[in-house]
Amino acid sequence: MRTPLICTLLVAICLGLSGCGFQPDSHVTTETRDRNRQAGFVSLFDGKTLNGWHPVPTQAASDWSVQDGAITGHGSANRLAYLVWKDLELTDFDLRLSYRMLTDGNSGVEVRAQPDTSGKRPFEGYHADLGHVGIGPRILGAWDFHFARRKEHPCHRGTRLVIREDGSTTSSKLDPSKALALADVRKRDWNHLQVLARGNHFHFFINGKLAAEFTDNARQGRLDHGAIGLQIHDKGMRVAFKDIRLMRLREPLPR
Repeated sequence: MRTPLICTLLVAICLGLSGCGFQPDSHVTTETRDRNRQAGFVSLFDGKTLNGWHPVPTQAASDWSVQDGAITGHGSANRLAYLVWKDLELTDFDLRLSYRMLTDGNSGVEVRAQPDTSGKRPFEGYHADLGHVGIGPRILGAWDFHFARRKEHPCHRGTRLVIREDGSTTSSKLDPSKALALADVRKRDWNHLQVLARGNHFHFFINGKLAAEFTDNARQGRLDHGAIGLQIHDKGMRVAFKDIRLMRLREPLPR
């Protein structure tokens, strides 16, 4: 006598959930989206498509795809290839994502990226450098400067750099008890990246540890706005990115 009643209740519950838009294979994505919204973050990647992103140069379009819920970059040539988010006027923000080096290689995230009119590179920008464990402190966890005409000072992992108004610099070492150590980076596994851009001050974190930071006080050539771009560098390398989310810290500059 109870079986028909139980079946009826189960059918009613399933229909109710369906009517509310419940999908068993997407509830994790929904929870993540809700958590991001509550925290002020916006997701830049839907886990399925490259909507909102475009390749630079266009010839590198086939280097980028979505595999197993992650954006995957596969270098087809020794060149700087980017996947660029559609908002080209970002100023201050908190960017967070997960990345995984699937092979040896050089990768990273370009911020405040603007077209390099000199032809030296596709972009001028501030580059949060990534690479495989063992590539060295000049790349993994370092800031790399992509300037058309300015001097590109080193800001290796474990460094705090200040660029003065006249372009000269001072640098110091981060507190080793708080800074990123090589042992903090997971080889061939997912690691968490955070880039915090506030005015002319930039922090780069991996797995919650400060990797490098800099302040750009230069009177000429400072980058105050620009795009975000994922990068691949080497032929044959593979890297994956997921859980990409952004929180604006102020409105875009008027143009």
